Amino acid sequence: MAGRPPLHQAAAGTIVAILAAAVLAADQFTKHLAIENLPPGEPVPVLGDFLIFILVRNPGAAFSLGEGVTWLFTIALAAVAVAIVWFAVRGIRSRLWAVALGLLLGGVLGNLTDRVFREPGFPIGHVVDFINTPWMMPAIYNVADIFIVSMMIGIALLVLVGLRLDGGRDRGRSDDDTAPTAEHPASTDAPIDADTTDAAPDGPGAPRA
Repeated sequence: MAGRPPLHQAAAGTIVAILAAAVLAADQFTKHLAIENLPPGEPVPVLGDFLIFILVRNPGAAFSLGEGVTWLFTIALAAVAVAIVWFAVRGIRSRLWAVALGLLLGGVLGNLTDRVFREPGFPIGHVVDFINTPWMMPAIYNVADIFIVSMMIGIALLVLVGLRLDGGRDRGRSDDDTAPTAEHPASTDAPIDADTTDAAPDGPGAPRA
């Protein structure tokens, strides 16, 4: 069975844009709720020790890692965002790649928005973090971080299975790959039945005595 046809570039770009906007909106909305309703720095148990909200302002990278060079994270986030947009406009034809890059772009834009618009100001704004799952890791993170990390894992899996941005595959062959082409025509060789060969005449006319 033939696979689904690759996306048109405009359709891939639309998927990336819609998903990025949705993740960005979700990230900024949850941060707004956290700022309005959580006391800074005080743990608020939501599901016991499974899920705790703690409002903090993070000058470092994702999951509160790396501090003191905030402007470098701003540049890195901006570079990733530009690269994703470039691929969306120029090269993506795969639905899975469009989904993964769209969700990743939304996460990147969520934290980049904090770097640009939140205190202490551009380009060293602090990212709002408020989610803590101590059973999994001690770090405090946000919705944008979740999508950044999960989609980086997803992209690594896409690379491992050999799925290209254009929808093709680097490894393995689909059923369509075995179809005859001009460069590789179908073989005319067929199995030879020994009994049939012996019974057949050597040439036109009657068999020889």
